[in-house]
Amino acid sequence: MVHHDSSASLQTVTSVTTVLAVIGDPIRHSKSPVMHNAALQARGWDGIYTAFHVAPERLAEAIHGIRALGIRGINVTIPHKERVMAYLDEVHESARMIGAVNTIVNDNNRLIGYNTDGLGYVRSLKEETAVDLSECSVLIVGAGGAARGLAYALLREGCGKLLVANRTLDRAEKIAQEMSSLGAMECVGIQDGIPAVEPERVDVVINTTSVGMHPHIGESPIAEQWLKSHMIVSDIIYNPLETKLLQAAKAAGAKTHGGLGMFVYQGAIAFELWTGEPAPIEVMRESVLGTVSS
Repeated sequence: MVHHDSSASLQTVTSVTTVLAVIGDPIRHSKSPVMHNAALQARGWDGIYTAFHVAPERLAEAIHGIRALGIRGINVTIPHKERVMAYLDEVHESARMIGAVNTIVNDNNRLIGYNTDGLGYVRSLKEETAVDLSECSVLIVGAGGAARGLAYALLREGCGKLLVANRTLDRAEKIAQEMSSLGAMECVGIQDGIPAVEPERVDVVINTTSVGMHPHIGESPIAEQWLKSHMIVSDIIYNPLETKLLQAAKAAGAKTHGGLGMFVYQGAIAFELWTGEPAPIEVMRESVLGTVSS
């Protein structure tokens, strides 16, 4: 049974309306359609953004379909971000260095892949905390795809000192090796929530793991006693808006930065790539805020 939201304002769709979408498996949970349709409406742009459930074995067909139907832009989410690269005409450095694409622009049937995750995160961190990254020592917790995206963006931004903490040191070292052309990274272990680095050496801490995400909201990737008041503590999780880690950071007197901004700004960069117009950041943020638990 389909539920219609009677409060949603109707959008006029014509035979020239631009189509944008997100593909993934699963896709029902995606908040991208809510955010992008609000943005399109705010800008008065004749476009509509929807979601397509694409199973892994249908990915190649889906990309052929994007070409055939002339769909202007696509966001790519789990599990397609890596494999989709094989079907594109061009891959921007932002995606090539990270090894994953989350945004595709269809430029006159030429498909170009970008990764806006890390760049969106850094834009959000700077806007919301006014931090000068060139003066900072930043510790990334985790060594998965999100950590890779953030490491790329932070190095591009000229981050003063970048450390990666992970339980498996090999994974952190792999990221450091792959990003070595952009700058040096220090790799450290982490055990029982304690990174193997003195907290005094760290100005900004970023959790890129899923520890603390709904429904496991009672967990934190970092032990409370390691957090100090001079830090900015950031979490890329946005559901819940304030994770256990951010609660502990607040209690320690640290400045906090939640993950909603990263989601909004990665979407904003994609919106700008597709439309050529500045994204309505506040409209996008408000639209997503209405869908997540605090």
